[in-house]
Amino acid sequence: MSPTESALLDVRNCSLRFGGLSALTDVSLTINPGELVGLIGPNGAGKTSLFNILTGVYQPTSGEILIEGRHSAGLPPHRISRLGMARTFQNIRLFGSLDVGMNVRTSFIARLHHGLIRSVRRGRAFRAEEAKISKEAGRLLAYFGLEEVATRPSRSLPYGDQRRLEIVRALAAKPRLLLLDEPAAGMKPSEKDQLRLLIARIRTEFGTAILLVEHDMKVVMGICERLIVLDQGRVIASGSPAEIRANPKVIAAYLGEPHRKGDHEESDPNKGKDR
Repeated sequence: MSPTESALLDVRNCSLRFGGLSALTDVSLTINPGELVGLIGPNGAGKTSLFNILTGVYQPTSGEILIEGRHSAGLPPHRISRLGMARTFQNIRLFGSLDVGMNVRTSFIARLHHGLIRSVRRGRAFRAEEAKISKEAGRLLAYFGLEEVATRPSRSLPYGDQRRLEIVRALAAKPRLLLLDEPAAGMKPSEKDQLRLLIARIRTEFGTAILLVEHDMKVVMGICERLIVLDQGRVIASGSPAEIRANPKVIAAYLGEPHRKGDHEESDPNKGKDR
C-alpha cells in the first residue's frame, strides 16, 4: 500500500483562486493516522486558506481532497465534519453567554443530531440520549481540567481556558483529524507550556491526528514530528523540525538565521513586517 493510500488526509494539487489572485497553488500533502504535523509560513502564505478548503468553507478551484480515501472537496462543512475532521479558529468561537458545560454539550448535539431527531419522537429515548451527552461532556471537561468551571459562562474564563475549551469542543465531535489554527495566539508563556502538553496528550491518548498552524516556533518545534512550510500559497518544504530548521528556502522565507543554528526560542517571525 502506498503512503497516499494509507493517508488519513490526502491533498492533491489543490489551488484556490479569487479572480486573478492565487491564494494556493498546486498544494499537495498527506497526514497519516495519529500524526502530529505543523503547518508554518509567513502571514499571507495561505495557511488559513488551506484550512478553509479542507473544512468546506471554500471549494478548491482545482485539485482533490480525500479523507480516508473519500473525496471531500466541495462538500459542506457539516458533511466534512462527519467524515472525521474538526477545526478550531484563530479567533475564539464560543457561545459566550452559555456556560462551559453547555458549550461542550452543543458540540455533542451537533454530532448526534440525526439520532436526537429520532429520539425526540420517542420521548423517553430522547431523555436517555440527553443524559448520555451530559455524561460524555462531563467526562471531557474533567479530563482537561475544566469540570470546576462547568457552570460558569464561557466568556468569564481566562483567555487560556477559553482556548482550551474551544479545543475540547472540537474533540466532542470525536474527529480522527483535528485542525488547530494558531491556538497559542495571545497566550502567556505559562499557558503555552500547558497548551503543548494538551496537544501532545490529545495525540497520544486519543489517537487523534493533528494539523497545527502556529507562529510560535517553540510550540511547533517542541511537539511536531513533521513540518510543512507554505510560502506565497505553495509548499516549499516538508520534513522533520531539524530538516526544516536547516532548509535554506525556509530560512530565507520565514525562520531567519537564528533558527539555522538551532535557536528556536519564542519569537514572532513577522516582527517588523507589514502584517
